[in-house]
Amino acid sequence: MKVAAIYTRKSKYTGKGESIDNQVKICKEHLSKNNISNFIIYEDEGFSGKNTERPKFQTMLKDAKDKKFDILICYRLDRVSRNIADFSYLIQKLEKYDISFISVSEQFDTSTPMGRAMMYIASVFAQLERETIAERIKDNMVELAKSGRWLGGRTPTGFKSTPITTYDNELNERKMFMLSPINEELKLVKLLFKLYLEKKSLSQVVKYLLSHNIKTKMDNNWSKTNVLSILTNPVYVKTTDEVFDYLNSKNIHPLGTPDGVHGMLSYNKRKGKSGPSRDLNEHIYSVAKHEGIIESHDWLKVQNILEKNTSKAPRLGKTHTALLTGIMRCGVCGSHMKIAYGSINKKTGKRHYYYVCSLKRDSGCTRCNNKNIRGDIIENILIEKLKEMTLDEGVFINELKRHQEELYGKNSTLSKIDELKKQIAIKDTSIENLLKSISLTQDKNISQILVNKLEEISKEKLTLENTLNQYENRDKKNVSDNKNFDTIIYSLRNFKSLIDISNIYEKRLLISTIVDKIYWYGDKEIMDVRFWGAETIQ
Repeated sequence: MKVAAIYTRKSKYTGKGESIDNQVKICKEHLSKNNISNFIIYEDEGFSGKNTERPKFQTMLKDAKDKKFDILICYRLDRVSRNIADFSYLIQKLEKYDISFISVSEQFDTSTPMGRAMMYIASVFAQLERETIAERIKDNMVELAKSGRWLGGRTPTGFKSTPITTYDNELNERKMFMLSPINEELKLVKLLFKLYLEKKSLSQVVKYLLSHNIKTKMDNNWSKTNVLSILTNPVYVKTTDEVFDYLNSKNIHPLGTPDGVHGMLSYNKRKGKSGPSRDLNEHIYSVAKHEGIIESHDWLKVQNILEKNTSKAPRLGKTHTALLTGIMRCGVCGSHMKIAYGSINKKTGKRHYYYVCSLKRDSGCTRCNNKNIRGDIIENILIEKLKEMTLDEGVFINELKRHQEELYGKNSTLSKIDELKKQIAIKDTSIENLLKSISLTQDKNISQILVNKLEEISKEKLTLENTLNQYENRDKKNVSDNKNFDTIIYSLRNFKSLIDISNIYEKRLLISTIVDKIYWYGDKEIMDVRFWGAETIQ
């Protein structure tokens, strides 16, 4: 009796009809019509069809090699692969294992020569269509970039999105958005450029900002990453021929005419709305409608200094010795504690390392004065305390179990976070579909309506993202849902026997499986240990 393998895939939650369950149902119905009742189901949810690095897909390939099924069936060709080379490779493998392939939607069956031929032709045209749409989207993005309009998303520091009304050649009213200044925030941006030109160091700029208690747009402490993102953003520069020359030297070919007044916007920086960053030469830069605030010669000086500093000293805190990196916190201000190394002891030849409050270090001791703690000392104390605890039964494990039940309850914050992520995914899909529609339409009126809708949905997505951030920050202790409960219990019960025979990396993993955070209070010499989902020890 023949056995079929049903393969289903869905990139993300969209609320549409092509759910995993629907795909399975359609495949089962097809098999039933052909008197096949034995099947194995392979489901990959949340994975793209751009490549074959999908867990269940790889399992299916292994089972095919082991001859566990005779037929591979899917709802549609692109559920298996969206790449011709990968698809052809799969079909060759299936033929080698004497396994036929069926696509229900396209009605292809590789058990017949005509079915094989038609399937290859269909996959070629499908890829051609995708590449054509991608090219149209990029062409349309270029046209939008030429207009200098703001296409939505989180606005850069110093600006807000403002609607403006224009008229086309036929005097039809058009609505678009541009960046307009927030003067108080722009003063801060100017200060950042001024400080960097003076100090020529991101660390020194951050130190100044922290010591003067100057916060970001989102009311957070500054970091080198925050400062760098502003210093390298062309939105602030007054575009000139020299700026264009600089960008051209980076293989970026900006659009528009530099006039020494207007700033610049960049587009096409990511693959999709939440995908990885594109290569710099794929970015689209264009002179915008808003005015720049940084003179081009100053902006170019900043870029030059940044590039010269790129290959300087290694990052502080890289260690192959410390056990508590990532979980040590300052008990005074709550900041992460980083690793710093002391001088080499002339007598012993050893060099001790210390946990140092990052806010204390970055602000030059002006924002925090928590005492440092020698790494090997606090680590040994923690390990001995954990060994002493009776962890295989009693109150502590019961507390973990109670917390797990609360964590996965109906009213859990995690449920809300999951729902928000799904809503954001829906908005992402809507945005992608609108971009495709804009690229395909030739009607200016329809195009304008779609652009307005794109802006509206982008704002809705931004609101959802802000709400999501609030929920995640409000309930950070719920990160424990990422910890496997059984693993935590195992680690607790076996800590004493495992810790002494483990290498440095295994020790880190073992401790971090049990311990969520450790707060160090230097003045009192108290270590406050927070376990995953339970009470603390001091």
